[in-house]
Amino acid sequence: MLFLEKQQVNKMINTEKIIIVGDRVLVRPEENLNKTNSGLYLPPGVQEKEKVQGGYVIKAGPGYPIGMPADDDEPWRDKKSTKYIPLQAREGDFAVFLRKDAIEVEIEKEKFVIVSQSAILLLYRDEDLLS
Repeated sequence: MLFLEKQQVNKMINTEKIIIVGDRVLVRPEENLNKTNSGLYLPPGVQEKEKVQGGYVIKAGPGYPIGMPADDDEPWRDKKSTKYIPLQAREGDFAVFLRKDAIEVEIEKEKFVIVSQSAILLLYRDEDLLS
């Protein structure tokens, strides 16, 4: 599997306007996996049939919301902030995910996929790459 170099990871889009909801993760898919380890080039049809894909996490959602306790008689009076169980994925992680559960989107003329936490099979976190 190929990993991006330091300058390619830092070439990320401005994510301030993007809000990822719940347990979803925004991933930039790895596109240069069209060649096998032995040097054979794969046609596009073969790549589309792959069951898993990898890419770098660009932004992660807040996580799984936790329900508020039902102690109050009138829960609408107090504005309590929603609490979340955080996700394992963090920005900069390399994620291997199930392709069938990914939703393709285009942001600023770049292709991304939105994947739920449950569709991610593996996370590779290299602290040296991000520093």
